[in-house]
Amino acid sequence: MTARWPLLAVAALAGLVCSACSGHAAAAPPVAAVQVASEPGYLALGDSIAFGYRPLPSFAAYRNPADFTGYPEDVARALRLDLANAACPGETTASMINPRAPSNGCETNARGGPGYRAIAPLHVPYRGSQLSYAVRYLQQHPDTRLVSIGIGANDLFRCQDTTADHCAGAELSRTVAEVTRNLGTILAALRDQAHYRRTLVVVTYYAENYGDPASVTPIEALNAAMTGPAARYKALLADGFAAFRAASAGADGDTCAAGLRIKLPAGGCDLHPTARGQQVLAHAVEAAVEQALGR
Repeated sequence: MTARWPLLAVAALAGLVCSACSGHAAAAPPVAAVQVASEPGYLALGDSIAFGYRPLPSFAAYRNPADFTGYPEDVARALRLDLANAACPGETTASMINPRAPSNGCETNARGGPGYRAIAPLHVPYRGSQLSYAVRYLQQHPDTRLVSIGIGANDLFRCQDTTADHCAGAELSRTVAEVTRNLGTILAALRDQAHYRRTLVVVTYYAENYGDPASVTPIEALNAAMTGPAARYKALLADGFAAFRAASAGADGDTCAAGLRIKLPAGGCDLHPTARGQQVLAHAVEAAVEQALGR
């Protein structure tokens, strides 16, 4: 990649940045209590892309989570499902399992201080890890029809930030292997502990510039790390990578120029999707679900 792609705009939220990478898969903690008022049909899990994060001009602007909408909201409208979106900006595969594991800004910042969850509200409130919330939620809502998960990019970005070679070679291999292990733990908990047997979708990540191998190569490695766990636990793959590539073809693969990432006042783009970019990801999820239904 030509630039780091953290899934949290750290300057806007009191300097939330990543800390040291974890070299070990985290153990799942005890299941946390769930606070749900109704019976939604769709549970969305993941990081700031699923959360719908976008940079805002002041800290006070982050106090209303309803101001942030991502592809889960688009999918919920298209499929007419009530949504519980548990995504957290800066979540890693390790911190999704165990909130004490290194995070890229969800649970903690780089100095071990408060992360996004302590500073600004999520779409749904919960204690403990995102995974423990998901397990208890599915146990309490066995008729949930769809679960999507977009997780893993923050593992890559932490590695790029904290390693001497910026996550090339052996460090990249170690990181994607950790994503594979942790995603396996996450999907196993959803299938075996929560006993969720309905549609489960893993959403892959997009590149910033499809014409730049440095942008494409690590994202391709990250996405490849997800395929084994997804197949093992009978999860569908929503191909966000291919969807953004097709949508940016008219701009020579530049997702900023194609209007898929948020424009910045000083020029260039933030790393998060625009409303159009979120719709492209939503269509990838919908396509995966429709293919599974044989439509």
